Amino acid sequence: MRWLDALKVPSMVIGGVAASVLGRPRLTQDIDALVIIPEANWADAMAGAAKFGIVPRTGDALEFARRSRVLLLRHAVSEINLDITFGALQFEKEAVANSEVHEVGGVRLRLPRVEDLLIMKAIARRPKDLQDVEGLLAAHPEADVVLVRTRVSEFATAMDMPEMLVEFDTLAERRNPRR
Repeated sequence: MRWLDALKVPSMVIGGVAASVLGRPRLTQDIDALVIIPEANWADAMAGAAKFGIVPRTGDALEFARRSRVLLLRHAVSEINLDITFGALQFEKEAVANSEVHEVGGVRLRLPRVEDLLIMKAIARRPKDLQDVEGLLAAHPEADVVLVRTRVSEFATAMDMPEMLVEFDTLAERRNPRR
């Protein structure tokens, strides 16, 4: 995302776009990005976005971001929504630091490693996220499922959501059943 690159902000595209490029193509109606930037610089990031025709899509976008850590924006010309997640967890910082550049239709996108996207999708747990997990596992048989399972287990424990790990295990087992 050019405006984040211009600000030299560590970031990567996540969500449906990343899942479509790295796994199975699917319809998505927005662009999600994970950004590592201190809260004190969020207003500057929003001002930088305006220079690229990217505007808030809520009345007080910064106040909403302070509560949710998500800045809701829209590219005015294309009317494409942008959901900018402000990362703060060590996992998020590491995921951005380990992200990789992919060329898609002549556009360079910084995307997470497959394992990091699997973790994010397993944590999100919506039906479309679990479908993305299936697509990523199918597209990447070399993915380090043990690493992903370890991280998902840590989040499941921290969030007191053991079903999160059960869901991931079920999908991983479906991909590579034990014989």
